[in-house]
Amino acid sequence: MPRYLDDAQRQELQRQRETWRWRSEWPTWAVAVAIYGGWFGVALNARAIGLVPAVALLAVLSCWYMSLQHELMHGHPTRWPLVNMLIGIAPLAVWFPYEVYRESHLRHHDDAHLTEPGRDPESYYVTPEQWASAGPVLRAALAARNTFAGRMLVGPWFSIAASWREAAQAVVERHWKIVASWIVHLASLVLLASWLDTRCGIPWRAFVFGVGYASLALASIRSFQEHRAAESHSERTVVNEAAWPWRLLFLNNNFHAVHHDLPGVPWFALGRIYARRRDAYRASNGGFVVRGYGEWASRHAFAQAAEPVHPLAAPDASADRRRDARREPARLAS
Repeated sequence: MPRYLDDAQRQELQRQRETWRWRSEWPTWAVAVAIYGGWFGVALNARAIGLVPAVALLAVLSCWYMSLQHELMHGHPTRWPLVNMLIGIAPLAVWFPYEVYRESHLRHHDDAHLTEPGRDPESYYVTPEQWASAGPVLRAALAARNTFAGRMLVGPWFSIAASWREAAQAVVERHWKIVASWIVHLASLVLLASWLDTRCGIPWRAFVFGVGYASLALASIRSFQEHRAAESHSERTVVNEAAWPWRLLFLNNNFHAVHHDLPGVPWFALGRIYARRRDAYRASNGGFVVRGYGEWASRHAFAQAAEPVHPLAAPDASADRRRDARREPARLAS
């Protein structure tokens, strides 16, 4: 149930659900067509475009694709998870299997435990125990990750390393669904990389690192200080009043407090809902609002937005939380 809509606005939301736009979800279908058409169009013309600009364009499109994957796992544009998975299973963004990303992200929507390391798989905090056991290099990297520049430069490595660690643990613990997802993903990735190399003149290194890493770095702009540690879980999620190019690239996920309040609402409705209840959302999340990603860049380019250790983490975490923290010290950037 949405927390920040009055009765009249809930009724309006229900009416919107009955409109052709919502029922057909044509804006999401249009985005999917634009992404796939643009991605393969650029790839097929990479020799004419030039390798460097082609890789740059593919990185932007792959970042946009991750935003589409986020919509897919929340039940858009269809109600059938299998259909949505087939739309988002292609390894255009290189690093993460769709089903693994989906399972992790849906756990992130346990708002009561947002930001808590070991419980929130997308937390950028660590426990006191993890910090105490980290060496100077890892501590420096964790601190850098909480700066705007560091999030883009080293943040993706944490996500990739955590994903590989989870894959290895899935093999050891015989989590065959996760293992199967990785097998399908890696096989598809090899085929796509081979096609890009032989047909399009894009070497696999340019695809994996130039496209894959750069797209993660770009997506890290959205995830920067998306959540903060706070006593009240309603004050943990930001609203970023970004300009329209960023809103399109991230499919309005910058209105993150609205998304967490209404995770089933399609991306194209979030902006209107926020505009109508702007004061309520700003009050409920404790004024955790920024005027765009440029504000984060200017304030925290090389300064930490938060300390790496979660300020509310208990030093005597339970055995279950310590186990989870070992499995997922830092997760995906979406």
